[in-house]
Amino acid sequence: MMKIMVIGAGGAVGSILRYLISGYVQQLTKSVGFPYGTLAVNVLGCFVIGALFYLADTRGVFSSEVRSFIFIGVLGGLTTFSTFGNETMILVRDAQHGLALANIAANLLLCLGAVWLGRVAAFWIWR
Repeated sequence: MMKIMVIGAGGAVGSILRYLISGYVQQLTKSVGFPYGTLAVNVLGCFVIGALFYLADTRGVFSSEVRSFIFIGVLGGLTTFSTFGNETMILVRDAQHGLALANIAANLLLCLGAVWLGRVAAFWIWR
């Protein structure tokens, strides 16, 4: 139960950071046509998970609880794209290039397809 509480607390922090950073970047760019804020949190989350995972993987600097708080909670709340990027890079590191490409293709195609399908379903349900 404690692990769930730790992850939930991290998720709250990450979600608030996503809201603040995304809104700030979007306002800074004054763009209404492109989601710069979302792009910024995705890039930032990927950078942070790359750096911190390297430290965790090579130096063992984080306890299990801290890893859960940061990787699942904070970064999961900030952006799940960082998890996708990290998992893909682990596959590349492990010379699983085919699986890495499959992961990229599956996430892009299935997730974009799911967004489209959700919109179609909502249209038919609430028309």
